[in-house]
Amino acid sequence: MGTAPWRRIARANNPKEQPQYGLDAPQSANRQREWNMGQFISKPTAMDWHATWTCVRERLRRELGDAVFDAWIGPLTLEGTEKDELRIGAAKPFQRNWVTNHYVARIERAFRAEGADPASLSIVVTTNLPAVGVGISKEPVRVEPLPSTQAAYLPQASDEDHSGANKGLWTRMLHPQQTFDSFIAGTSNEFGYGAARAFAEGRGGDIPLLYIHGGFGFGKTHLLNAAALEFRRRGKKVLFLRAEDFMRHFLGALYRKDTLAFKDEMRSADVLIIDDLQHICRSTATASEFLYTVNAFADLRRRVVIAADRAPAAMEGLGADIKSRMTGGLTIELDKPDRATRLLILKSRAAEFTRHRPEVILPDCVLERIADIDDASPREMIAVLTKLATYADLTKKPVTPEMAEEAVGLRSAPGAKTSIEDIQRKTAEFYKLDVRDFHSPQRARRVARPRQVAMYLARKLTTRSLPEIGRRFGGRDHTTVLHACRRIEALCAEDALFKQEVDFLSQMLSKRM
Repeated sequence: MGTAPWRRIARANNPKEQPQYGLDAPQSANRQREWNMGQFISKPTAMDWHATWTCVRERLRRELGDAVFDAWIGPLTLEGTEKDELRIGAAKPFQRNWVTNHYVARIERAFRAEGADPASLSIVVTTNLPAVGVGISKEPVRVEPLPSTQAAYLPQASDEDHSGANKGLWTRMLHPQQTFDSFIAGTSNEFGYGAARAFAEGRGGDIPLLYIHGGFGFGKTHLLNAAALEFRRRGKKVLFLRAEDFMRHFLGALYRKDTLAFKDEMRSADVLIIDDLQHICRSTATASEFLYTVNAFADLRRRVVIAADRAPAAMEGLGADIKSRMTGGLTIELDKPDRATRLLILKSRAAEFTRHRPEVILPDCVLERIADIDDASPREMIAVLTKLATYADLTKKPVTPEMAEEAVGLRSAPGAKTSIEDIQRKTAEFYKLDVRDFHSPQRARRVARPRQVAMYLARKLTTRSLPEIGRRFGGRDHTTVLHACRRIEALCAEDALFKQEVDFLSQMLSKRM
């Protein structure tokens, strides 16, 4: 006897799950509809990868900073999301390779942090067609002009389109409070202040280059920031870079074989400002490009402002041609402020703090005690002042001379500054190594990691420059020191036990044990 047609269909559809309809067919059909409805309800909704990619980009910008983000992550686009397999597009093969080797894991973590879990993620070379994530609008957007007081310190951009990597040249924001009017001039820096202001206001005659040098915390960056604000107020297009930024962007252009675009972008500025020139790598190519850039600005009768921690003649690793160009302009030195100037600086900062926190009063006797720290730079004194003011603000207690004495006493005693040799010796003892291991070419983990710790502490506890620290560790390059410092910072953030080791060594060295 044959099987009923409706029973054959039920078996064919799902022999295990479908009931064998008989006398109770209506009840079984109801259960079948409920089962189908359950399957429909439990089906997950499709992930909106475009919205998630936008959130991931913002997260990466916060984590990496604007410069790194604009150079490597900003130009990336979301090309495909088939079957939750993401394809991220890069404009050039070099960018694809660099992002694949250095940032894919971080991008995947960012997706997971946003609640997404792609089946796979790949970086591919794409065409120049518009894609998701590049912020292209179909209709023009009317931008209201900012007041001049705000527009002066916002990042400037070239009138031409930037490539993804060169866009990071223009991302530095200026500090609105670091103006010429807020700079405290004294006998030690009066000439430097006057020369920088005249140069920025266009009263410098035919002088094409201003070179400012002095110790850490003496006000070099303040003057550079003030000059940039003044140039922008006068309608000039200012490119403000640290020497490390110049070097990084130039080396990136070399790898991309795109140095012409880098040169054009640099030369599109009316004013070039370079901070911390002592960090320029001793690479011949980088030094040569820096010289070509300065020469080009001189030929175009445009202004260049440079700051460093030493005079041009004392700059190690720079050729005679670069030193000659630096000394060909106006060279000024910022000396250490005397006590009267230090007291004026502290009073200015105290008034600014009180203006925002009226309940916090910093007596003159406290400021005078801080100004008596003869071996401290203005930056260190301001740090002591900030600590006292913050304590008073949080505890609602008045600042007393005793508190000031205690805060000043926490600093290292004069003449007891930590040296790189002390750091090497204590770090070697802690990790049971010989100091000579830090100077050797060994790259074994048991030597390399303690060496990185010592480099990190040398940068943290001393005022030595990166190239000098590298020379004290067997003649290593300053980029090696910079990599070591960043690596130790990352490990401290990931490993609490390792952070305790580094903090213990730092405290031990600070106490001069």
